Amino acid sequence: MKKSWLNSLLLSIILVVFAGCSNGEEVTSTKEVKPENESYSVTDDRGEEISFEKVPETVISLQPSNTEILFAIGAGDKLIGATEYDNYPEEAKEIKRVSDSMTVNAEEVIALKPEVVIAYTTGDDAGVKQLEEAGLNVFVIQSAQNFEDVYGDIEQIATVMGVEKKGNELVDGIKQQISDVKEKVSTLKEKEQVYFEISPSPDIYTAGAETFQQEILETAGVENIFVDQKGWVKVGEEEIIKRNPNMILTTVGYVDGPAAEIKSRESWKDVNAVKNGQVYFLDSDIMSRPGPRIGEAVELTAKTVYPELFSE
Repeated sequence: MKKSWLNSLLLSIILVVFAGCSNGEEVTSTKEVKPENESYSVTDDRGEEISFEKVPETVISLQPSNTEILFAIGAGDKLIGATEYDNYPEEAKEIKRVSDSMTVNAEEVIALKPEVVIAYTTGDDAGVKQLEEAGLNVFVIQSAQNFEDVYGDIEQIATVMGVEKKGNELVDGIKQQISDVKEKVSTLKEKEQVYFEISPSPDIYTAGAETFQQEILETAGVENIFVDQKGWVKVGEEEIIKRNPNMILTTVGYVDGPAAEIKSRESWKDVNAVKNGQVYFLDSDIMSRPGPRIGEAVELTAKTVYPELFSE
C-alpha cells in the first residue's frame, strides 16, 4: 500500500510541476450561450481549435481534477470514462476506468466513442495522438499550478460543455469562499508557523514556494517554515526539528493515524507542535487537486490552524 500511495503522490507532483501554468488565454467560442445542436469551436491549451457539431453528450476525463470540474458544472452524468484516481464525488467511482492518469488505454477509449476527451499536457502524449488519429475530439488542458489557472480550466471546460454560465457561477462561488476566509485571517496579529508534510520518513517531503499547496497555505494565513525552498523538496528530520514548527499538517493518507505517527517519532518529542499536540491530518485529495475544491482546501486549512476564527 505504501508503494502505491507514493506512486500516487509522485504522480500528483508530476502533474503539477511539469505541466506548467495555464496559458491564461481567453476561451473562444462562437456564441456566449450555445444552442444544443449548433456547431462551435473552443481553443485548448495547445492553441488547437477544437470544433464541435453540438454540445458533447459523452465525455472521457483523463485527470481527476477535470472530472471534479465536470461534476461541479453539472456535466458529470455525461462522463463515460475516467482514471483510477477519480473518486470525487461519490458518483465518479462508478465510471469506467480507462487510464491510470499517466497511461491511457487508447483502445478502450476509442471503443467507447466519446464525443470529447478532456486530456492534459503531461499525460500519455502518444496515447493522445492515437486518439486524435482515430478521429476523436481531444481537448487538452494544462494542469493548473495556481488558483488563476484553476479558474481558467473551469471556464474552458464549461465552454466545451456549453454551460458557460455555470462555469462562471462556479468560479464566483470559489472566489467568494476564498475571500471569506481571507477576511477572517486578515484579523490575525501573527501567522502560525507550520510544517506541511506530504511524505513521511524515511523519505520526508514537504511543499515549498511555487507549489499549489503553498498558495493554499499562504491564502489561509499560514506561514510555511519551508517557504524559503522551491517546489516539492526532500527535507531531513534534523532541519525540521531545528526550525521547530508550532503546528504540523500532514496529508499522508496511506498509514493508519498519520498524525499519531508523527507524534510518536522519538526525535521529535521536543518540537513545539508535538509537545503541544498540534499535529493534524488534512485530506490529501482536497489539498492537492487543482480543481473546484480549492476554496474548500483554503477553508479547511484555516479552520484547522485557526479554529477560533470560525467558532461563531
